[in-house]
Amino acid sequence: MSTETIDLKTRLVTDFYARESVMNGAAASALHQKKRAALARFDKLGFPTIKNEEWKYSNVKELVSESYNFNAASDIELSDLEDLKIPEQDANIIYFVNGHYHAGLSRLVSSSDQLTISSLSDAIKNDPDLINSFFNELAGESGDAFTELNTAFTHDGIFIHVPENKTVEHPVILRFVSDARSQNIGSQPRNIISVGRNAHLKLAEAFRTLGTERSFTNAVTEIYVSEDAGVEYYKVQNESDKAYHVGTTQVRMLDRSQFYAGTVTLNGRFTRNNLNIVIDGERCEAYMYGLYFPDGVQHVDNHTTADHRKPNSNSNELYKGILRDRSKGVFNGKIFVRPDAQKTNAFQSCKNIVLSPDATMNTKPQLEIFADDVKCSHGTTTGQIDEEALFYMRSRGISHSEALSLLMFAFCADVVSQIKIDSIREYLENVIAEKLATK
Repeated sequence: MSTETIDLKTRLVTDFYARESVMNGAAASALHQKKRAALARFDKLGFPTIKNEEWKYSNVKELVSESYNFNAASDIELSDLEDLKIPEQDANIIYFVNGHYHAGLSRLVSSSDQLTISSLSDAIKNDPDLINSFFNELAGESGDAFTELNTAFTHDGIFIHVPENKTVEHPVILRFVSDARSQNIGSQPRNIISVGRNAHLKLAEAFRTLGTERSFTNAVTEIYVSEDAGVEYYKVQNESDKAYHVGTTQVRMLDRSQFYAGTVTLNGRFTRNNLNIVIDGERCEAYMYGLYFPDGVQHVDNHTTADHRKPNSNSNELYKGILRDRSKGVFNGKIFVRPDAQKTNAFQSCKNIVLSPDATMNTKPQLEIFADDVKCSHGTTTGQIDEEALFYMRSRGISHSEALSLLMFAFCADVVSQIKIDSIREYLENVIAEKLATK
C-alpha cells in the first residue's frame, strides 16, 4: 500500500476521533456507535488495491493520493449553475452542495401527505431513533471500504418516507453539486429511502461538478421497498474530467414489489457504481439498465448484484457501453439464486462497443445457482462498430461521422428508451447525441 494511501486513511481516522472528542453525550448514541463500528472496519480494511478481487480492474491509487476538503463551505448561487445546463423539471428538486443540503436552491411541490422528506442531518436531530432503525441496516458490514467510510462520516443527505397506499405524483430529484472552484472537494452524502406498502415513488440522483479542481464523491443510498410498492430509481453522472465518484445503492425488496433502476455515466475521471438488490420477497420484479461513455483516460466500473432469496421472482439486467481513446470500462454482474428461491427467472446482458485499439473493456458476469427449478442466463459481448451497417449508410450519402453517430445512438436506444421520467430521458437524449457527435 502506498504512502499516500496510508496518509489519507490516517487523516480520515484522525479527523473522526477529533470530532468525536467534542460530541459530549452524543458520542454514546446508538447511531454514533454504528459509525464508530464502521470506522473500525474501514481502519482494518484500508482502501482497496488491485489485489482485492472486487477491485481487480479498478485502481484507486490516483484517487486516494489526493487531498480533499470534506468540510468546505460554499457560497454557490443559482446563477453559478447556469454553465452546467441543468434542465428545468416539474419535480421536487433537492440540492446538495459539497454533500450538504442547500435550502436556497431546493423546492418541494408535493404535499406533505404524499411523503415525508427531510435533510438527513435534520432528521437525525428530530427523530434519531427512527433514523437509527433504518441507518446502515442494508449497507452494514458490506466489506467494502468506501461504504464503511461513508457510514463512519455520515452527516447529511436525504431521508424520504412514503406512507403506505400513497403515490408521489412528482418525481424527487436529488442534485449533488461539488463546488470545486477553489480547492479539492470531498463529500459523503447518505440517503435513506423508505417506501411503504402499496406506495410508489420516482427518484433520481444527479451528480455534477462546478469548477476545475478535483472532487471526490463517496455516496451511499439505502432503499427499502415494501410489499406491493414500486420504485423507479435513476442515477445520472455528468461530472468533470477531474471528478472521482464511488457510489453504492443498496436495495431490499419485499413481496410483490417492483424496482426499476437506470444508471447513466456520461462523464468523470473515475467512476465506480455499485448497485446491489436483495430480492427478499415472492413475485418481485427487478430491472437494471445501465449506459456509459468513457473517453480520454476515463474509467467507469459498474458492479451489480441481484440476490434472489425467495421463490417466484424475476430480475432482468441490460448494461451497454461505448468506449473511446484510452478509456477503460469494467462490468461485474452477479446473480445469486439461494436454495429457497425456486422458480426464479434471472437474466443479465452486457454489450459494449470499443472504438479505439487503446480502449479496454473488462467484463465478468457471475451466476451462482443453489436451486434447481430456475431459468437464468448471463452473457457479455464486446466488439467494434458494425462495418456493414456503416457501409450501407455511407452508400446512401451519409457522412462517416454522422453514420457513426447514428449507429451508436441506436445502440444506446435500448437503455435510454427505458427511462420513464420524460424530462430526464429528453435531457439524456440531447446530451448523448451531442457527446456522440463530438468525435
